Amino acid sequence: MIDTLAISTQPTAATRLPEVDFATLEFGKTFADHMLVVDYQNGEWQEPHIVPYGDISVSPANSALHYGQAIFEGMKAYKNQQGEIFMFRPYDNFHRLNSSADRMCMPRVPEEVFMQGLVQLLRLDAEWIPSFDGSALYIRPFMFATDGMLGVRPSESYRFMIITCPVGLYYSKPLRVRFEEKYVRSAEGGAGYAKNAGNYGAAMYPTKMAQQEGYNQLIWTDASEHKYVEESGTMNAIFVIEGRVITPALSTSILDGITRRSVLQLARDWGMTVEERKVSALEVLEAQANGTLQEAFGVGTAATIAPIASIGHQGEDYALPTPPADSFSNRVSAALAAIRSGAAPDTHGWMVRV
Repeated sequence: MIDTLAISTQPTAATRLPEVDFATLEFGKTFADHMLVVDYQNGEWQEPHIVPYGDISVSPANSALHYGQAIFEGMKAYKNQQGEIFMFRPYDNFHRLNSSADRMCMPRVPEEVFMQGLVQLLRLDAEWIPSFDGSALYIRPFMFATDGMLGVRPSESYRFMIITCPVGLYYSKPLRVRFEEKYVRSAEGGAGYAKNAGNYGAAMYPTKMAQQEGYNQLIWTDASEHKYVEESGTMNAIFVIEGRVITPALSTSILDGITRRSVLQLARDWGMTVEERKVSALEVLEAQANGTLQEAFGVGTAATIAPIASIGHQGEDYALPTPPADSFSNRVSAALAAIRSGAAPDTHGWMVRV
């Protein structure tokens, strides 16, 4: 446990917990009572504070609004079978946040602020962490520029915050997706590997068009040829072909997903062949046609494991087999759930106790 920084706390006057129906949670719409706030000014981080969750004010000339200096992370906390609180791989999120900060010309967040802020926030809002199957407390650390100036340059001031919300399952059924061969999420040399707000804003229009066609998400392809798989919506894409776990290799246009890392590690633990390389849309479709594509799924913090039921390509939909109970995606989903709940040993040290 981490106890190196005492953060001043202003508890809420009245909890909103009695108003929450945990059985009907919509992802990302119900927020816990408190949030962490810390400002960067005059070249250094100021004192962090935990305050009641609520609106904040910014200048109309706020440079994040005009020039896009905004980054975030997504992570989760769980209760184990004894009711103890654990975070899943929080140091990985911390390092990735600072990698995004480097790319967006923003200051790095100190480890003690990030980690101790999380610990104290979760202890304070412990009752907000649900414990039914598929549930968690979703954690959203984020940072944005706060200069009130219209000028295309890095801001000189920033705000780092953490908010949390109880969540259930992100997707309730297997997905219909299609390859995107016109629009681009990110290009090599861009900021696709960073969790910056602009990546997601740019993806909304083509995603909306796909949803109007009946698809849940897109499978993005590379910017130069539109031949190779990149990501699937807000998730990394994984395919199982002839028993091999295949996923696009990381690059400057692909996010280094923490759930992706975990899934690939478990596959290696189980002696499976893991291939991180270029994966073409044609290879996936040929495997579907000849029966060697055993399963396809997306992996991410919000969804964890999201099976893909069909893939669209140039106006045609291709059905994927329904994964059997002992499929890799089902096994790895169950294994991750068991590690998070304490029902299975945490041999990799992924769970950090609060």
